[in-house]
Amino acid sequence: MIKIQKNLTNTFYAILSLPSTAMGFALSVQIAALSWILTTQYNLDVHEVGIVWAAGPIAGILGQVIIGVISDNVWLWGGRRRPFILIGGVFAALAMLALPNIDIISASLGLEGILGVAIAVALALDLSVNVSFNPTRSIIADVTPEGYERTKGYTWMQTISGTFGVLAYGIGSFWNNYALIYFAVGLVFLFSILPCFFIEEPKEIKASHEYADMEHKPFSFLDGMMIIKPLWGFLIYGMYALVARIADVHFEHLWIEAVSFVITVYFVAQTLMTKEDGDQAIHKAHIGFQKVLAAHSFTWVGIQSMFIYMVAFVKYNQPELGDDDVGSVVNISFLILSLISAILPVLALQPLAKKLGSVKTHAYCIASMAVGYLMLSQVGFNSTTIYIVMAVLGIGWAATISLPFAIMSQKVEQSKMGLYMGLFNLSVVLPQLVASLGVGLAVSRIENKSVVFLIAATCLAISAISWFTVKEEQVD
Repeated sequence: MIKIQKNLTNTFYAILSLPSTAMGFALSVQIAALSWILTTQYNLDVHEVGIVWAAGPIAGILGQVIIGVISDNVWLWGGRRRPFILIGGVFAALAMLALPNIDIISASLGLEGILGVAIAVALALDLSVNVSFNPTRSIIADVTPEGYERTKGYTWMQTISGTFGVLAYGIGSFWNNYALIYFAVGLVFLFSILPCFFIEEPKEIKASHEYADMEHKPFSFLDGMMIIKPLWGFLIYGMYALVARIADVHFEHLWIEAVSFVITVYFVAQTLMTKEDGDQAIHKAHIGFQKVLAAHSFTWVGIQSMFIYMVAFVKYNQPELGDDDVGSVVNISFLILSLISAILPVLALQPLAKKLGSVKTHAYCIASMAVGYLMLSQVGFNSTTIYIVMAVLGIGWAATISLPFAIMSQKVEQSKMGLYMGLFNLSVVLPQLVASLGVGLAVSRIENKSVVFLIAATCLAISAISWFTVKEEQVD
């Protein structure tokens, strides 16, 4: 073990953050450039672009859980997470390199259309990112002690990743998406390879004493379904809505939405009202983890709604703006959000978490985000006020993509971190489907598009209250 890792220096935390930075950057490039390339360079229509994007949620739901389980139980090339970081990083770089060259690939294969190749390239990028995302986060928990140092690892992750996210916006804005893609190819490849020379993984990760009886217990699909019980309502609605959208089936009455909502409220409330300090270790582990799932899921319904419907909100409140101006307002808004989220984790959230605890710090940040969304729904009628409120929202966004990983990682069996990290990802992906399909239905039927931020404010308020029910882990 090299000195910087042994002493847990800031340099080590920065290097430890590079793999997750690489995958975050690849995902940002996909969001920024995939639809743009498909529509402008290859002239695919909206329906075809939607087909290409359909691979994403499925890859996230299945890929991260499966890879998490596998990476918990292998040892290859001097690590359990290292092989997946290397393989995923290399293939993600190659997939991004293929994005501007889909027509060349299609022609070389003797194909007339490019839709099939576009789907294959998008799916390859999705799968590559999902192969690596779980291990890049799990490795931080593997090599840091529980408590403050674990929180420090994840706040550094967001600071480094967020800084490069801002750089991505800058490259795309001041140059173009092609420059962004080719820059990302080199960055993702380098940031996936370089850390392997500086990070030594422990060959054995033992469960802490309260989970010792669970360490070698087989884990089944049914076990996983029972653990994610607070997400059952999201799962039911997400699967129904996805199938209905693909099959182009529409129902006038919203009884499935109502049933899914009742199921969600029931199981989330049941989880939040259960005490974590049960007599059995498995009770403690699962209830604590389930509370994190419940609280985090409502966060993502609100946040994903912002990402998807911000354009519609700006268009409705500033009808005098042209399409280019609307795009500029949205891009600047998210640039401000990213900038705040890059600055705060190490400078503010890390010391606050040390003083107040990670759970309380996160709950207060999410509460501030609920207030921000409410403000945006009431005063977001011009660009200046939108920019100011986006800076406020950056506080909650900074916490969302750093602190929950530290909190969650101290609620579960350490030797199965990859598995739980994959299950934790479901509290992001399933609410994203609800925001994309369910909230989208509501927004499309209501003329006043400010309703999207009333919905977001409500979800973040529920999330903040839920986080206050999560027990802070005391680490000696």
